[in-house]
Amino acid sequence: MAKLKMKLDDGFMERMKKVAGIGGYSSVDEFVIHVLEREMEKLDPVKGESAESIKKKLEGLGYIS
Repeated sequence: MAKLKMKLDDGFMERMKKVAGIGGYSSVDEFVIHVLEREMEKLDPVKGESAESIKKKLEGLGYIS
């Protein structure tokens, strides 16, 4: 399995731990994977959306400019 390293501030990491626990996830990793999978499902171009429409959605959400 590939690994991804991210730097998160301490407050954000503590918040993720709390939310993951409340949500019944066994770990922050499991929580993050679930959230990413859910978002990818919404944006997956294989489902018929063009790359351009996905880009516009991400711009609208402020993730890219």
